[in-house]
Amino acid sequence: MSDFDDPRLTAMGLLFEAHGGLVARLEPAWRKGGLSGLDLNALMRLSRSPGQRLRMSDLAAQTSLSTSGVTRLVDRLQRAGLVRRESFPGDRRATYATLTPDGAERLKQVLPDYLDTIERWFTGRLTREQLDGLLTGLRVIRDAVHPDAVAHD
Repeated sequence: MSDFDDPRLTAMGLLFEAHGGLVARLEPAWRKGGLSGLDLNALMRLSRSPGQRLRMSDLAAQTSLSTSGVTRLVDRLQRAGLVRRESFPGDRRATYATLTPDGAERLKQVLPDYLDTIERWFTGRLTREQLDGLLTGLRVIRDAVHPDAVAHD
């Protein structure tokens, strides 16, 4: 067996191909709602967080963005009226990004097509056992390589 036949390379190659293919299938759903994939990811994370808000640093970690990258993202989403920045008296050092009612409404508009596409091209192609195993495995890997994102799935 040569180094190029290593199953680790096969696993990474399949992961990259699956990711690229899924993004291509999912993109029309978020584009139709006037969002980028990054926009949708951020709005989904905010919608699933307590109070529909996250500290900017937590949002950066969960979206794999730098501090300046998350600032630009939140600036863009704020200009669109989908999020707002907030400070809280008990945590003066932190700024929070909070989902607005318009942001929640935009998610409601995008979500049906997005979920249908996820079902058609991803989760619906797996048995319950396969999906459970995949989720378990992805969490193990995510927790190891990106521990800052663990707070909210």
